[in-house]
Amino acid sequence: MNTLYIDTLPRYVNGMNIEQNIDLELARLRNVAWRMDALFYVPRTNISVGLDNIVGLVPVIGDALTALPSLWLINEARKLGASPGTLAYMTLNTVLDFFVGMVPVVGDIFDVIYNANIRNYRALERNLNKKAAHAKTVQTAQIAYA
Repeated sequence: MNTLYIDTLPRYVNGMNIEQNIDLELARLRNVAWRMDALFYVPRTNISVGLDNIVGLVPVIGDALTALPSLWLINEARKLGASPGTLAYMTLNTVLDFFVGMVPVVGDIFDVIYNANIRNYRALERNLNKKAAHAKTVQTAQIAYA
């Protein structure tokens, strides 16, 4: 009887390598998250400043504009298969960032400290890694019993 080792086969859907596409998409999401929250660091500190902080200085409109990339990140996370709990966490971060960010001065300081987009990206990455590890365990168990 021939044994099929699933781990050795590339995973393709519609002619595309799934793992490679997920890695590219995560790199794109990471790039957006870091540009929004950590475009540069204040010299001799660990304080990061991003487009979210700069554009957010404009009252109300700036915060609304910076919410758009955050919402896009959440939508992309949904497409990548993030769990409902992770999506809820990411949404909570974005809503908190939006509403607290609207408060003059305090909101701007909060935006610099909180970095909601980086938190959201890291939550997505943790969630997808956890799902991948679980899937590998399940595949290995299925192969062992085949």
